[in-house]
This record gives sequence, structure tokens and C-alpha cells, in this order.
Amino acid sequence: MRKFWLATLLALLFTGLAANAALAQQPTPSDDEVNAIAKQLYCPVCENTPLDVCPTQACAQWRELIREKLAAGWTEQQIKDYFVEMYGERVLGAPPARGLNWLAYIVPPVVILAGVYVLWRGMRTWKQPLQAASPSVDVPPSDEYVARLEEELRKR
Repeated sequence: MRKFWLATLLALLFTGLAANAALAQQPTPSDDEVNAIAKQLYCPVCENTPLDVCPTQACAQWRELIREKLAAGWTEQQIKDYFVEMYGERVLGAPPARGLNWLAYIVPPVVILAGVYVLWRGMRTWKQPLQAASPSVDVPPSDEYVARLEEELRKR
């Protein structure tokens, strides 16, 4: 009877360990999850190339690093902060909204609104009818040559 209880206890123990090991493993993050973060980061080596489309081996390693960080439970912001800490703010796809970087968010809409206003004003003036020209009064030309030329033209 004692062997039965010992075997049962060992079976429960191994079952519990196997269940805990299975629960501890999380599914590997998909490529879409990795690329969603990599799309917001730029390659620190290549100029102006998003991390999700950069073909270099270094970028492949950084995408794999993102996958590992996601599997470890890191959030998107933590991963971005890690890359900023390692490579500087130039790896961010959008500049952080502080300091003079606010201009990157404010200037384009202001310029677009100013352009729309200029077009609206231009369209409004184009739609207005032209004023009728006032009848010209024959003013004798002050130059003798011009006077003779106009007299010749009237004769024809």
C-alpha cells in the first residue's frame, strides 16, 4: 500500500511540474507583432530606413531582439525606450513631442491651413465679375511723333 501512495504522489508531482512548465511557456510573438514595433523604429546603421523593411543582418538581429523582448513580456514602450537608450532618439520613427520637436507637429497643419486660405481667397476673387472699363477720353498725345502716328492710323 505504501508503494501505491508513493507512486501516486510521484505521478501527481510530475504532472504538476509538467503543467507548470507548459503554462510558463508563452507563444512566440508573430512577425506582425514584431513588425508593428519595428515599423516605428528606424535602423541605427542605415539612413532613413524603417527597421521592419531594412534588409541588413543587423536589422534582422534587432527584429529578433524585439521578438525576444516581447516574449519576455516587455511592452511596446519599454522596447522603444530600450532602443532609444542604446542608439539615441534618432531610431524613433516620430520625434518625441518636447522641446523644438513640437514644430514638427505644428508647422505642417498651419502651412496647410494657410494654403487653403490663400486658395479660397484666390477663388473668391476669380469668381467676381470684372469691372467695366471706363470710357477713355481722347487725350492729345504729348509727343509729336505719336500724334502723327495716330493721325495716320485714323486715316486708314
